[in-house]
Amino acid sequence: MNLNELRDPEGKPSASYGASKRVLILGFGREGKDTFRFLRKVFPKKVLGIADRLEMKDLRLKIKDKRVRLHLGKDYLKALKNYDLIIKSPGIPPKVIKPFLKKNQRITSQAEIFFENCPGEIVGITGTKGKSTTTTLIYKILKACPERNRRVHLVGNIGKPVLSSLLKAKQNDVFVYELSSHQLMNLKISPHIAVLLNIYPEHGDFYRNFNEYVKAKANITKYQTEKDFLIYNANDRLVRKVAKKSKAKKIPIPTNYEFITNIRIKNKISLIGKFNLKNIMASIAVGKIFGVSDKNIKRAIKKFKSLSHRLEFIGEFKGIKFYNDSLATVPEATIKAIEALGKDVKTIVLGGFERGQDFKSLAKKILESEIETVILFPTTGERIWQALRQAQGKKLPRHFFIDNMKEAVKLAYQNTKRGKICLLSPASASFNLFKDYKERGNLFKKWVKILGK
Repeated sequence: MNLNELRDPEGKPSASYGASKRVLILGFGREGKDTFRFLRKVFPKKVLGIADRLEMKDLRLKIKDKRVRLHLGKDYLKALKNYDLIIKSPGIPPKVIKPFLKKNQRITSQAEIFFENCPGEIVGITGTKGKSTTTTLIYKILKACPERNRRVHLVGNIGKPVLSSLLKAKQNDVFVYELSSHQLMNLKISPHIAVLLNIYPEHGDFYRNFNEYVKAKANITKYQTEKDFLIYNANDRLVRKVAKKSKAKKIPIPTNYEFITNIRIKNKISLIGKFNLKNIMASIAVGKIFGVSDKNIKRAIKKFKSLSHRLEFIGEFKGIKFYNDSLATVPEATIKAIEALGKDVKTIVLGGFERGQDFKSLAKKILESEIETVILFPTTGERIWQALRQAQGKKLPRHFFIDNMKEAVKLAYQNTKRGKICLLSPASASFNLFKDYKERGNLFKKWVKILGK
């Protein structure tokens, strides 16, 4: 959405024009609040609607703006029919709002507004897993090039909301943007540099089918031209399929881990696992496009620390090493975590919110590993145990069904040998028992430290 769509014929925002362009902010979380601040700054007199399923007390709203119309609570979607332009938060599935829409309404998003109005260059990063780490590392690499007169911004899920950044954006700015499938879903513009890491089944509760999820991811390169760049994981079948249709200059993520351009940093980095080497190599490729020197790339990578909830080493307590991998919300991520940590993983905490994923490969990996104890959260914990029982392999590990983190950690201490590893890597989303993956990981860390005294 170009901002001129909200202006009157003379190019000025006006209250009267709001009658013909009624604007609703749908979803008032982190992005929704940022959208409101942005629109109010750009269009101070415009009437704006805000709709959210939560009530005012839950949103902790303190809006005294007389030009705001609130639509809160369980019937919030009924307000959609009264607006011409709806700026939707990414977490609200299109299939949920579809029955409430009428003809000639425009649905847009923060991401679309940003892409259509950003004067600078955008580096977009997506993938089912690894995008936060890769986005942050690219940002650090580009920041490590002070000799180039560029301001570099970290935006999206891992950084600042994008519209706040748009207010002061210049042509020479670079925006390193982590993009989820939800943010990509309706985009009609792709970034100048796109990074596509992997595609695994996820968000089955959000999309009509897996193909719709793949199409959303593909938007990161769908609208690129020959002047743009696509850095992609050629080892991922679905990624290769997406890349084949791209018009951009294609750069496969290098797999010669002795590193490109004679950068020797192997075994000198904090990120563990082969999947993180792919993230590093993708980040290096972006740095080279921007002309960052080998010396500066190497320095940025050596200084980089792994992000919280991503194979995060909590510490050693009572002789047991604890790792927090709460962001492992798909089986493939848990498999890679087991491979990264190796045979010392003896206890693993699994399970969570049901999204209809297949756990056969995970069960096979667990049975091939040295894991002796599985601690299982509902609801998927039951299905993971069924997959383990149905898989052919060695003797089944001990198993425990639990419904709170304190009990999970208590069992981990009781069943893990000294010198070995307990890994939280659920292979499932968190929403049935926890607010999000962060709360799940933080509670794991909390009880590990409390019970480890």
